[in-house]
Amino acid sequence: MTPPSEETPPEETEAWETLDEALQAQDTVLTKSILDGLEAEDQARAVSLLSQENREALLVTLPSKDFAQLLQELPEAQAVELLETLPSEQTAAAVECLPAETSSRLLRELEDQDSAQILHEIQDGESLSELKARLEYPEGCAGSLMRGSPVSFPQETTVQELLNDLYNHADDYSDRDIQYLYVVDEEKRLVGVLQLRQLFWAPRSKTIGELMIPDPLSVSDQMDFHDLAEIFTKRAFLGLPVVDDAGRLVGVVPRDTVQRETSDEQTEQYLQSQGIVDGEELRSMPLFDRCRKRLAWLAPNIVLNLAAASVIAANEATLQEVIALAVFLPIVSDMSGCSGNQAVAVSIRELTLGILKPKDFVRVLSKEGLVGIINGSLLGILLGVVAAIWKGNLVLGAVVASALALNTVLSVLLGGLVPLFLKSRKVDPALASGPILTTCTDMCGFFLVLSLASAVLDKLT
Repeated sequence: MTPPSEETPPEETEAWETLDEALQAQDTVLTKSILDGLEAEDQARAVSLLSQENREALLVTLPSKDFAQLLQELPEAQAVELLETLPSEQTAAAVECLPAETSSRLLRELEDQDSAQILHEIQDGESLSELKARLEYPEGCAGSLMRGSPVSFPQETTVQELLNDLYNHADDYSDRDIQYLYVVDEEKRLVGVLQLRQLFWAPRSKTIGELMIPDPLSVSDQMDFHDLAEIFTKRAFLGLPVVDDAGRLVGVVPRDTVQRETSDEQTEQYLQSQGIVDGEELRSMPLFDRCRKRLAWLAPNIVLNLAAASVIAANEATLQEVIALAVFLPIVSDMSGCSGNQAVAVSIRELTLGILKPKDFVRVLSKEGLVGIINGSLLGILLGVVAAIWKGNLVLGAVVASALALNTVLSVLLGGLVPLFLKSRKVDPALASGPILTTCTDMCGFFLVLSLASAVLDKLT
């Protein structure tokens, strides 16, 4: 039976090729027809497969709304690249069509000069003011993540007046994701929240100040993203009102925005842990840029690996006497490294959730120490039995078992504590924990195996 092919499905390949041919022929009618026939996700994929030249040629021909829609579907790195390379007057028109939270996020990723040029070209004064206000907030705080223009009413408004307003401005409100109505005083300070269903059963003459839930939970516009995520983890809110230092209502942070931000951060941490340290990498990017991103991580690792190899070089005589040790050296270092990486993952996850702080090293030491002792002992005994049976030498088995058990305890402790130390030094734990752990685990593993073997060398030969 022939396995299913992993190549691009024929219909998608045909659409991309047809789109490419239409662009080369400068047939704008056919180009738009092909794009209109694709779903949003397929549009983004087709655009990603185009060369940079054709991608830019395509977007120049698109209406601003279609361009904006495509920017939302493309990976952020590609969207930013397009905003950097296309004329600012065209990108500004598309940015105006984007939701404010999306456009501000993209503008933050641009060089200051490119961002300023786009802002200069924006014609809508209200959109420009909102964007500038958002960009003044530190990245990742509530103010930078909120949706502006929350639906709010003075507390003296009657139910009938509110319902009339909703009806008369239905077109405006239909574009907003309204979950709650907010009640403010004459200074625009948040004083209450109103659920929509309360309006339908309430007497029309009552004021919303009488119906509102007073003193609702709100967050400061300066609140850090991680603190926001913790609130949403504990409470099932669809959104939280955002207030400034004076208590004035300035926006709403939706749950889905915080969830997306959490997912983006976890993706970035994963990429950094795998050596993609200089922003997101896509295969549509220029070849030398991709090589540079990877080499920035790989080149320093040569030095770290040489340090680990120096331990073997220093014990070359022991290794020559008991060549069987060469088989177990990588096993000891690799198994210990796996245990350490598990501890790294747990520490980084708890740091991200805010349930672990750099000062909690004693707690991590005790918790991980017990796991390391138990798992290290069991894994050491298992590998030691294999070594003893294979070579018929109980002493060799004891050396291997002891080395693996001790190195596992050490690597688990390092794996749990290194992220805390790096976090306290304002260094990204996801970026540096892996190389530090790997180097230490290899060096200590090699040292333990070879030094223990040297101590009982006469019983191994």
